[in-house]
Amino acid sequence: MSNPFVRIVEPLDPKQPLKKFFNLSKLEDVRYARLPFSIRVLLEAAIRNCDEFLVKMGDVENILNWKEVQHKNVEVPFKPARVILQDFTGVPAVVDFAAMRDAVKKLGGDPEKINPICPADLVIDHSIQVDFNRRSDSLQKNQDLEFERNKERFEFLKWGSQAFKNMRIIPPGSGIIHQVNLEYLARVVMDQDGYYYPDSVVGTDSHTTMIDGLGVLGWGVGGIEAEAVMLGQPISMVLPEVVGCKLLGNPQPLVTSTDIVLTITKHLRQVGVVGKFVEFFGPGVAQLSIADRATIANMCPEYGATAAYFPVDDISIGYLIQTGRDKEKVMCTKRYLEAVGMLRDFKNSSQDPDFTQVFELDLHTVVPCCSGPKRPQDKVAVSDMKKDFEICLGAKQGFKGFQIAPDRHNSIVKFNFEGCDFELAHGSVVIAAITSCTNTSNPSVMLGAGLLAKKAVEAGLTVKPYIKTSLSPGSGVVTYYLRESGVMSYLSQLGFDVVGYGCMTCIGNSGPLPEPVVEAITQGDLVAVGVLSGNRNFEGRVHPNTRANYLASPPLVIAYAIAGTIRIDFEKEPLGINASGKKIFLKDIWPTRNEIQAVERQFVIPGMFKEVYQKIETVNKSWNALDAPSDKLYTWNPKSTYIKSPPFFDGLTLALQTPKTIEDAYVLLSFGDSVTTDHISPAGNIARNSPAARYLTSRGLTPREFNSYGSRRGNDAVMARGTFANIRLMNKFIDKQGPQTVHFPSGEILDVFDAAERYKQAGHPLIVLAGKEYGAGSSRDWAAKGPFLLGVKAVLAESYERIHRSNLVGMGVIPLQYLPGEDAGTLGLTGRERYTIIIPEKLKPQMKVQIKLDTGKIFNAVMRFDTDVELTYFHNGGILNYMIRKMAS
Repeated sequence: MSNPFVRIVEPLDPKQPLKKFFNLSKLEDVRYARLPFSIRVLLEAAIRNCDEFLVKMGDVENILNWKEVQHKNVEVPFKPARVILQDFTGVPAVVDFAAMRDAVKKLGGDPEKINPICPADLVIDHSIQVDFNRRSDSLQKNQDLEFERNKERFEFLKWGSQAFKNMRIIPPGSGIIHQVNLEYLARVVMDQDGYYYPDSVVGTDSHTTMIDGLGVLGWGVGGIEAEAVMLGQPISMVLPEVVGCKLLGNPQPLVTSTDIVLTITKHLRQVGVVGKFVEFFGPGVAQLSIADRATIANMCPEYGATAAYFPVDDISIGYLIQTGRDKEKVMCTKRYLEAVGMLRDFKNSSQDPDFTQVFELDLHTVVPCCSGPKRPQDKVAVSDMKKDFEICLGAKQGFKGFQIAPDRHNSIVKFNFEGCDFELAHGSVVIAAITSCTNTSNPSVMLGAGLLAKKAVEAGLTVKPYIKTSLSPGSGVVTYYLRESGVMSYLSQLGFDVVGYGCMTCIGNSGPLPEPVVEAITQGDLVAVGVLSGNRNFEGRVHPNTRANYLASPPLVIAYAIAGTIRIDFEKEPLGINASGKKIFLKDIWPTRNEIQAVERQFVIPGMFKEVYQKIETVNKSWNALDAPSDKLYTWNPKSTYIKSPPFFDGLTLALQTPKTIEDAYVLLSFGDSVTTDHISPAGNIARNSPAARYLTSRGLTPREFNSYGSRRGNDAVMARGTFANIRLMNKFIDKQGPQTVHFPSGEILDVFDAAERYKQAGHPLIVLAGKEYGAGSSRDWAAKGPFLLGVKAVLAESYERIHRSNLVGMGVIPLQYLPGEDAGTLGLTGRERYTIIIPEKLKPQMKVQIKLDTGKIFNAVMRFDTDVELTYFHNGGILNYMIRKMAS
């Protein structure tokens, strides 16, 4: 059927009649001008894709009527303009695509139908580790090791870029996915197939929201859901509420964008924005650069929203020109946005749309701050850091507690490093990393760090040699302007040499600490500290030996590195004493906003962006030299420990099977609140005593060759063994942290994988019990695939992180939710019972189901299939099975 809205199609420029757009202003519907700008993007996509099959007239009406239906759990389809992936999530996606081609062929279909329809970019940025630092050749040595470890993965990805259409690979060494997206990949307005329309993107990384800062609507989805989008399926989503975040005033001179985002994160967590869009407005927005907005949008997952949208304004248009985009295309972008009513003037309050609710923040009230020691939303003013950490030392074990006995708070361990004697104590900084997409895309904080380093060196300050310092820029542009502005040499003198272009420390690729440091930490059972300019500091993520981790701006990372401890009050205590005996305070070396802006204006110029990005796909010689097979079907190597055909589609037939009641399930694990995807499926080092290590050893590998869980996501045998393998896992069945559980039939305490295997061999189904925010953190499809392979049929939790719930649905694992006011405690559940979950023949979204225990207790829970489409996926055993059946038939 033809599009029923073809009547509003017209050329943007009469001189180019073949370049058209859907002119939403011609809807002549007064509701349009009152819609939040983010909802207007959803509306345009629905109108443009309306075919009365995947997208219907009723969907368009529901979006137009957003103000009335936003609270009614109305489902709408959304077809994003493109998909973006990073390699940790991209490798399993390409593995799934290769396996789906095999499955379609077995079912008698055309395997080449498994091919991306929606354009996809895959940026390789998660594989490089900080193995070398504090030396001029750190970058080259780390990149060489990256290729040595990951050659097989990279060859596979190169095969994928050749075997599948519409898939572009950005090679390793190019930068961090979200900064590359911001500076290079984002279009703001698409010009494709003869139509102009708003750029939008979903990505297999939760911080895809960073692109919202440029006015491109984007958010993270599960890898499984992203694969369906790539195959042309719309995302089925509940039309979200939109919280308006009104920014007022000007930031104080010493405040950075990092301080602003940590403040917003804390406040929006308290407001409650999970599953909602946040849209920024107000005159304060006009005071923020695109880099500042992108920093705020980046941490959207940390405050729980789906998207954190800054509509396009003249500053956005100026950024496109600053970053070297074609000026003619940029002017076309502006004309299109003006024509459809999507260009914002934040100083014009008459443009303010309707919102579900409004939250205000006066930027002048923001103070310098950090977040930690275990969660991004736990903001601490810098002036309170010393006191707060000391309270945390003695507090009960938890998000703000380490339960260290009072008589041990001032314990000191002496050690020798490179011939010199040093001391470590609770609060000693052992990792200081300028890293992560959150901050390294922002010239103001990066140049601020460089200027602070310059003043510190000139004042005679140094960083102790055992502290693992590192600088991992988000793109080559950062290195370019740090070098040209003359601050790079000062960063290097303090140990902050460039170690690689990638996420690195922020995702746990922090590499090993010096052995004497590890021994001292272990000997004293010390709460050692990592300070990083990242967005995630969950326990066990950054490094196994840093129990406290604080998020901070790049200048503060350097300041704490110089101090050597988190137990310092910068207002009263000096950073250090120079050779002349003079006390140097932080205020003495902190650069002013005017200083930073002057350097930024001079050195962050369009020519830099053009020079770096015009050769981004060809500059890596190691990538160019990789030899990849050219077959359309992948030839699996049975000896490979990186790439393995997954068992997800074994025995798949065209016929659907009726869902069955889950009978007498054992509880594999019982959790409290805020169990993250890092706990469920860690990305970092593979412990030498773990089931994954035993498997790799049996395949002839040495510990040096284990690499990380993240790099092994193309191998289900490793990833199943790595599920719930985080050393900081807190399972209620065990009285200490660790990746173990009780196997109830025998009473033995076993590694989680080994217990699950015992249950599976005996034919026992499994479930997991959890508290609030189950699956918070990164958008890891393996956090759903892993439990599926362990035999977990359902999770029963108080609430879910949005992406993780979607991933569970995508794998056919049932997400169950306690009724309001109920939880394991109120119901008297110990987890030692056996659970029968009654699955009716006729299912509907968010229906209640009955759960019977072997103790005789009966209660109800909500089955969190939120839409009819999700129920369709469940009946198929998951979204990928659904797609295979669809393609094969």
